[in-house]
Amino acid sequence: MAKQLQAPIKGIYCNREYSWLLFNRRVLDQASDLTNPLLERCKFLAIFQSNLDEFFMVRVGSLMNEKRLAPTARENKTELTAEEQIEIILSEVKELYKESASVYANIAKELSARGVRLMRPHELSPRKRTFCLNYFLSAVLPLLSPMVLDAKHPLIRFENQHIYLVYELLRDGRPMIGVMAVPTSAERLFRIPGGRKVNLITLEDLVSEFGTLAFPGYTVVSKTLLRVTRNADFDTRVDDTDLEHDFDFSTYMKHKVESRSRQDAVRVEIDKNGGAVKSFLLENLGLKKQHCFKVESYMDYKFLFSLEQYFPESELSDLRYTPFKGRVAEDLLPPQSLITRVKEGDIFLSYPYDSMEPLIRLLNECAEDSRVVSIKITIYRLDRHSRIVEALKRASENGKEVTVVIELCARFDEENNMYFASILKEAGCTIIYGMQNFKVHSKIISILLSDGGKIGYITHLGTGNYNEKTSKQYTDLNVITADEEIGEDGAAFFRNVAICNTEYDYKRLLIAPEGLKKGLIERIEGQIALAREGKPAFITAKMNSLTDKELILKLVEAGKAGVKVRLIVRGICCLVAGIEGETDNISVISIVGRFLEHSRVYCFGEGEDMEMYISSADLMTRNTNKRVEIATPILDKHIRKRIYAILETMFRDNVKARKLLPDGSYTPVKNDEEPLDAQDYFLHHVM
Repeated sequence: MAKQLQAPIKGIYCNREYSWLLFNRRVLDQASDLTNPLLERCKFLAIFQSNLDEFFMVRVGSLMNEKRLAPTARENKTELTAEEQIEIILSEVKELYKESASVYANIAKELSARGVRLMRPHELSPRKRTFCLNYFLSAVLPLLSPMVLDAKHPLIRFENQHIYLVYELLRDGRPMIGVMAVPTSAERLFRIPGGRKVNLITLEDLVSEFGTLAFPGYTVVSKTLLRVTRNADFDTRVDDTDLEHDFDFSTYMKHKVESRSRQDAVRVEIDKNGGAVKSFLLENLGLKKQHCFKVESYMDYKFLFSLEQYFPESELSDLRYTPFKGRVAEDLLPPQSLITRVKEGDIFLSYPYDSMEPLIRLLNECAEDSRVVSIKITIYRLDRHSRIVEALKRASENGKEVTVVIELCARFDEENNMYFASILKEAGCTIIYGMQNFKVHSKIISILLSDGGKIGYITHLGTGNYNEKTSKQYTDLNVITADEEIGEDGAAFFRNVAICNTEYDYKRLLIAPEGLKKGLIERIEGQIALAREGKPAFITAKMNSLTDKELILKLVEAGKAGVKVRLIVRGICCLVAGIEGETDNISVISIVGRFLEHSRVYCFGEGEDMEMYISSADLMTRNTNKRVEIATPILDKHIRKRIYAILETMFRDNVKARKLLPDGSYTPVKNDEEPLDAQDYFLHHVM
């Protein structure tokens, strides 16, 4: 009798990992949503798979660690053990594999109808097969490194996310195992000559079809394509750095990042049932069969990002989103001095609808302006060709004091950040790698000016990274202000980071790990008090994820007291809305669309009395308790109205929005209003 899985929903709570899988299903939905152009749907499928890969590396990896180290421990909401959570994940993921295979099959048919055909080996005609064979012999076979396993050739270590061929072989009646990596240095797609259509075949299919030629003298009994995913989760503690790495955290992090490829396997994907090869793999990888997934189509959809090159330019306008360029308001254009402009009033930027150009121009202006004494910035993720970094280097070379707090523990960006840390250090910048064992996830630039002996501040605070590339893909909110109290808080923030002090009484900013959660709870309680007095009370918020139990309980308390709670939660939501008598005064929607919803906004009350904060922090325990995060008040009434109008428009979305139901599932928002895609609306209207 099959073991009964534990429920991922308990009372008002949804398990975090299960909620994330529901989010990734919403991403997959966009790959089949015909309101998206064909090539954009291809990208959504690739993003879905990339998300799932990272989920296994990080979240499943973390649960595997917990299962080993604390097998009886239970998470604090649905009270599931690590093993029970893993069982739920593996069961749900099997369904996601089936759904994604179906989505790909439909996309492949549409691609073929538009003249681009992705062929599998069994579909090759004799003529096309000959073309493929000749290409394999000339361009692929020289790159292969086949190995037959025996006492002198022990099992190789399967690299994380690499694709391999494993063969059952016979030689002189002796069974053996052959292993060969699909080379990463070769082109992923081969265009087969001839025909009216563009015919493509992937590198792994070529190797699968002709790779037996790399084993002359052997009889091939079977062959299996596979991909192994390894645990990428590791803990970093400053205390471990001191003695082992001469107090250099960058050296310690380099060692940690290199260790990723040596961590245990958490998943193996194969292209068929595998038989003896599957058993051999699971035994050698130390995995149970539940961790092995059969892939019907491709193990890696990254090649879908490159398909546009195979279409005529004249057709691309129908296959992609309409291109756009982020706006720059007239009062922010050259020759206007941005230092002068921000002194006149706060500047608001809403990415990607507004360009990041004004912020970059402000930094370049500060690099040259004699009044600027210092520039201090937090960096979490950067574009690989960062103009932000160039501006900071120029400022340092011009004699400004430049301090960069760069987070080396930004997962999967560690190497990029270590590189930029060294570049900035060489340019004379002061580099700080973080703050004790807290990740510095804040988004702040503090600029100090001295004009005729008078001190002034310009402070940038935002919800997203200082990354030019993602500013065109993620929705983020930014304010640049010359407010004196915020400026003083910003300067104090950098002093406290430098001396590892988390206990400080800031005037305006709410800063984790000490002040953010406390400040938000105080404001929630303020709305509860209003509701209990019979007065109108409102909480409106937008975030990526909601997992912090203390804040969830406080929101539930607010709802029960009569506060109207409206939430936009893109990803994980551990609070189940709409449960009668518990959360029926709370509503939650999620929007997954062209741009990644990334901004965090927290509003308390409505109208003139509303308090509004934008923040780098989600309402997750890791953000509120384990990171250095900032929430800044929006003091400018005009900007506050603009941000609230953005939120109201998103609540009216009935195209991309999905509503969270009391059973934990999501359903498209349906009403009698005209169709409204909020993101598309923002592209054409200035809020």
